[in-house]
Amino acid sequence: MEPSEGNGPTDVVHPEVRAHINSLVSALGGFSADDDGRYVLGDSAMEVLRDIKKWIRFYDEKTNRMDVARCLAEANIVEGDLLHILAGWPEAETDNKFRSKAALACFEIMVPLTWPLERDLDQMTVNHHRHLPVLQLAQVGYKRAIVNFDAAQILHTAVRVALPSMALSRSDRSTRDDGIIKLILLFLRNVAMISPPPGVQYDGDESQISRSALIDAFSFQDILLTLLTIASNMGEDFNQEGIIVMEIIFHLVKRVDVSKLFMDDKQLSKTNSNELTTMMNKEAAMHRPYNRKAPSRHNRWGTMIWVDRGDGKVSTVTGQDALLDAATRQHKMDNSKKYRPPRRPKKDEMEPKDLGPRVSLNTRARQQLRSFVEDFLDSGFNPLFQHVRKKLDEQKDYVFEYHSRQFFYLVSWFLEAERARKKAAKDRKSTNPDDIGSYNLVAGVLNQHMFITLNRAIGDSLENKRWPELCAAMRCFTQILLTTQEMSESRNEEDEEIAENILSRIFYEEETHDRIANIARDYKEQGFEYLDACTELTSTYLRVLEAYSKQNVDMQVRSKRRVRQKKKATIATGEDEENPVEEDDSDNDQASAEKASRERKFDFNRFVNRFTPQGVVDTFVKFTKYYQDLDDSQLKRAHRYFYRIAFKQNMSVMLFRIDIIQLFYSMIKGQEPLDKSSAMCKEWEELVKQILKKCIRKVEERPQLIIEMLFSKINATAHYLEYGYEKQTLSTSQSRPAAELEFRHIEERDQQIAIAVGVLLDKNLADHVNWVKGQLSAAESERKAWEAVDKAMPSIEGGEKEGEQQNEEIAPTKEPPAISVRPDNDARRMAMFKNSHLRLLMKLVGFERLVPSVDETPESAWTIPPHVTVDQLEDSLDLIKNAEFNPPTFDDGKLAEDQLRRKTAPRKKAVFDDDDDGIINDDDDDDAILFPAGGPTARKVADEFLDKPKKTRRRRRRGSDAEEPSDELLEEKARARKEREKAKALRFKSDLFVHASDDESDDDGERWAEFYANEEKLRQKQSAAAKGATAVTTSAAPKLVEKRKAQALLADDGDNDDDLILPQESDDDDSSRPRKHRAVDDDESEAEDTADTPLSSSPRAGDAAGAKRRRLSREPSALIGTPPVDVDMADASDEDIPASKLAPRARARARAGFIVDSSDEE
Repeated sequence: MEPSEGNGPTDVVHPEVRAHINSLVSALGGFSADDDGRYVLGDSAMEVLRDIKKWIRFYDEKTNRMDVARCLAEANIVEGDLLHILAGWPEAETDNKFRSKAALACFEIMVPLTWPLERDLDQMTVNHHRHLPVLQLAQVGYKRAIVNFDAAQILHTAVRVALPSMALSRSDRSTRDDGIIKLILLFLRNVAMISPPPGVQYDGDESQISRSALIDAFSFQDILLTLLTIASNMGEDFNQEGIIVMEIIFHLVKRVDVSKLFMDDKQLSKTNSNELTTMMNKEAAMHRPYNRKAPSRHNRWGTMIWVDRGDGKVSTVTGQDALLDAATRQHKMDNSKKYRPPRRPKKDEMEPKDLGPRVSLNTRARQQLRSFVEDFLDSGFNPLFQHVRKKLDEQKDYVFEYHSRQFFYLVSWFLEAERARKKAAKDRKSTNPDDIGSYNLVAGVLNQHMFITLNRAIGDSLENKRWPELCAAMRCFTQILLTTQEMSESRNEEDEEIAENILSRIFYEEETHDRIANIARDYKEQGFEYLDACTELTSTYLRVLEAYSKQNVDMQVRSKRRVRQKKKATIATGEDEENPVEEDDSDNDQASAEKASRERKFDFNRFVNRFTPQGVVDTFVKFTKYYQDLDDSQLKRAHRYFYRIAFKQNMSVMLFRIDIIQLFYSMIKGQEPLDKSSAMCKEWEELVKQILKKCIRKVEERPQLIIEMLFSKINATAHYLEYGYEKQTLSTSQSRPAAELEFRHIEERDQQIAIAVGVLLDKNLADHVNWVKGQLSAAESERKAWEAVDKAMPSIEGGEKEGEQQNEEIAPTKEPPAISVRPDNDARRMAMFKNSHLRLLMKLVGFERLVPSVDETPESAWTIPPHVTVDQLEDSLDLIKNAEFNPPTFDDGKLAEDQLRRKTAPRKKAVFDDDDDGIINDDDDDDAILFPAGGPTARKVADEFLDKPKKTRRRRRRGSDAEEPSDELLEEKARARKEREKAKALRFKSDLFVHASDDESDDDGERWAEFYANEEKLRQKQSAAAKGATAVTTSAAPKLVEKRKAQALLADDGDNDDDLILPQESDDDDSSRPRKHRAVDDDESEAEDTADTPLSSSPRAGDAAGAKRRRLSREPSALIGTPPVDVDMADASDEDIPASKLAPRARARARAGFIVDSSDEE
């Protein structure tokens, strides 16, 4: 920028840019006195329009400046030139191509000039701050001029420009035709979207740019009819235009009160008068407390009083109103306190920025919009919104983030409009049953695809904290529930059956129930619009679900939980019971899990308890604080929730908090109470009265509630205060035994027992060692007594059978009975279950579980099995005694506990529904046969982890599937998403211009001709190189083929027909491949040669004497995973090679069983 001459203000636009733009505008045309003051185009008007378009595109958009737009606004090009050029194209001259081209060029300039301006603080420069306020007001002027232009119908002219392209079928349209249609629709979108900027005073008449004026212009100039035509043919004749049509309709109907839209004049007049009366009553109620204690004429005298606060402390209060009563004095003292809250970063506006304030329509605009809405519901609702939903799911490049918000808002608005229309038809007692009973007109948004899209949008927006989108989705969900409820209450059997099916699908997923409860609980400063949508969805969902669960007593829900997977074969055959696997927490980091689905019976009373926590109560309390601004339906919503909490669920304790009690009291007896004429006032009075009575009685029962009224309450505290005892819970989880231990190194049995005893002694658990010794001593005595009795039994039975017994064969020895191991107390019993070191010692001395096939519990029985002999028991007892008096010692000062480690639990592979599905893979069986477990170099299990570093394991937080993403991660995701949206917007806006309109320019043709010439030269070079390579390969091929044929005859025994010789591969090919793949091929070739053919003296010798066999597949996975398959070529026959040329190959030298080549000996 350069300063202007003299001491004038600095020009915000570069003088050269302004001079160029002004000269172009002057050359465009002007008003001629010779033609009765009509506008006359300049001699080079088309070139001027093209240059202006290039200035906008290549200067403003490329450099991210707004200088050209500012200059064009100050030159008044839209109202002074472009609109007059469009007016010079009358309908009688529709076939005038020059005028049509000029009109198209005008719209190519007006679209970027009317494009929505956004305030992106991260991307704004000094130029943006200078130009934005001016350009916003300029766009309002553009809208006023376009909508109210008298000389011609500008909007209708825009449709005339696109009409020839729209008349063609979708398959016959060219790219230019699609661009023209999109350009005109974007122009209509921009006109509908422009509104006065907030906080800026508009000097003109706002009625000329109001919603009523816009709807009137759209209706008069047949724009509404055009939108209906495109919407009803969406998907057949139009594709990408659906998103833009949805935007235009959104800016037409947003913030329009649906309930007033379908009222007749009498009902509307009565409603408006009631609203006026209500507002006047509210104003009078606001003034009443003030007038009761209004200042008098003696207020000119100052007043200062002291207020005694007790303990000899006083406070000074000024003003005569402090003399009125104690409450006023306390209020003044509270107001005088200075509260300095901690400084926090300013939060963004959470209200929907694209909605704006509520809109009031005049009678004419209301009738026109009502007619359009009815026609749209009858013909265009299902085609348009089904098409847009598909585009949202596909995430096309021209679909932006705000489109989903507009989609859900429009669906909810039109569903509410359909219900209002049916209600109005019932009130008029319509004789046409189709107008009342059929819901087929909105069936496109009541199917399963819509529910999937809605649930995904709610989940994504909740996770990424996109509150405006979540608010719109909640509104849509609420209207779907209300519409479905009305369908179920209709007398049409078909609609009732459809509603039953819809509700069953919605309520079948437990994830939906969880999401609603989480939304109601997690509200935090998202704005009143979000708060209203949240509370409305919660109350509607509970009401509809309660009615549905009463009608369907056996209602089932599907819950999804992350559970640890077991192998399908184990579960199917029951091997899990016979061979239990010890599980511990050591495999949490690698164990696979999936969401397992299971059905369970739905209990509404259990579900509704999820809406009693303090977070949900606080959400409705924050909503009720706006009681002076709420209508009767909203007050009823909050009333029903508090009534349910206090009396239906008997959790009134959740409402006994000082701020909640103060709110209820202020609503009835405060300085600004509810309006007495309100229909909900008496119901609120009765509710507050009963809640306060319960609070007083509860304080008398439990005085500790006085302290608890200062704090929020958790469920356990609330249950105790309500019922006087803590909630009794039964643990359903079964405890697991202690983890199994193993020795780090292979030890002898005496050393193992010594280590186990040493660990117990180091932990001062000698009583466990003594108990084991006692069990061994008792078992030894019992076993000896049994053996003595067994030996004495033949002599006791008598000698008459001695001769017979001597002649008979010797009978097998009788097996002794098992000896029970009994704990001496409960502590010992629990130690046998939870003490790993005691369990290790028990297993070393021979103790075993009685029934090892069932899951172990603390009550499981242990025994000494029959195969443990008396000598083994004596040996174990002696080893334990020796370890007590001579404990083992280790190097480097290590303890006995360091010689043990936790036994690794077997890794469980996650078995998902789509894994194999029971199909047996033959390759796996072959691998199992060829490579048995262990192999020639199997390592001992005890030494497996000697060389591995200790791995730090991270435990997953209990109660959650995954950690909640941090704010930094969410900000990074939002920043990346914003960058993608910006890139999409730039690509979308760069395609606005109809490039085919510049067909007079030859620059593009020369550029493309040069490009095609370069491509042709490159193609010729590649062809010549390919021919040369083919000639070289062909000349070198015969010798190689002969050598390969000879080697094939030596190697072939006549039974194998599956060998393939590849003559086109050479040694260069082999050397050019990666080393890893080449090595695999060499190993496979050597393995095959050992089985079928004599080996050469070197792995590379085969390349000189005869080509080595190659695998047909060169894929890395195929090289490693499957055995090679050799196939002979058809030309490798016996007749081709004479017998004289066959020479035996030299035998490869072997050393220690391995094949070596000559280089190894060197």
